[in-house]
Amino acid sequence: MIRALNLPVPLQVKAREFTLRRAIDDDLSALMRLLADDPISAARGDQADNSDTAAYQSALTEIVADPANELLVVVNEANESIATMQLTRIPGMARRGSTRLLVEAVRVRSDTRSAGVGSAMMRWVTDSAAPAMAASLVQLTSDEARQDAHRFYERLGFVGSHRGFKYTVG
Repeated sequence: MIRALNLPVPLQVKAREFTLRRAIDDDLSALMRLLADDPISAARGDQADNSDTAAYQSALTEIVADPANELLVVVNEANESIATMQLTRIPGMARRGSTRLLVEAVRVRSDTRSAGVGSAMMRWVTDSAAPAMAASLVQLTSDEARQDAHRFYERLGFVGSHRGFKYTVG
């Protein structure tokens, strides 16, 4: 069960310490801004517009209530949310019944990118979260346009092994 994660945890990034913790309702505005702070997400409709608050609140409530999901935030010394990611534990039949840990919606605030926060987050996922959840595989998808992100994940040891497909309903 994903709730077995021992959170919050400190993330050491160079000479600074951040905190990785579960998202709460008070993080909603910051989460909306983090999504909108990304040009690809913004082009898909993540604009941090107040008229969308109810939709985001509904999603946050559902994610937090689902024991297979974690929505996490990284906060700085001033308790400002500077990064986020969603983890989903997926038990499976393939690979002899392996459990996968899916990492989605990784976002680091634009003014703190390239400072090591994303690397610290992903190291925590591979070194701590995946073993705690008995996951033998950590997987993620990344938009084809995110060439910098692809290099980042490859530097961390992730392998571009599959091609993903999506189908928009409605």
